[in-house]
Amino acid sequence: MEHPIEALMRTTMDNLREMIDVNTIVGEPVETHDGTVIIPISKVCIGFASGGTEFTNERKMDDKAKFPFGGGSGAGMTLHPVAFLVVSKDSVKLLPVNQANSIERIIDGVPDLIEEIINYFRKDKKKGDKYVNVEDEGFNAT
Repeated sequence: MEHPIEALMRTTMDNLREMIDVNTIVGEPVETHDGTVIIPISKVCIGFASGGTEFTNERKMDDKAKFPFGGGSGAGMTLHPVAFLVVSKDSVKLLPVNQANSIERIIDGVPDLIEEIINYFRKDKKKGDKYVNVEDEGFNAT
């Protein structure tokens, strides 16, 4: 004979199975007008808990009688997009959704840094600044 907690756990697990399938992790492909196919890739995290207790009756019961049962179960799921798989005629690329890695962030910041340096040295010498105007020195930023 099955214990009531088993029925609770089975019901919760069956509902989780219905919610998640392979298309939850590797999403439905989307085709663009030029034939490129984009496939979303996700990370799924699932938590599951179940518990119960049996109460005794104040009346005397024989060993074969059922005790009153109280129980509950629950589950939670989070879905985080992590990347897109881009399949074109020429290549296959994996484009991560998260921030660019450190080297890419540094490279992306170089043009702004150069602009800041140029603006710093563009101060007018006539106002008594001790800085050199880079355009006067023959440096062209463009």
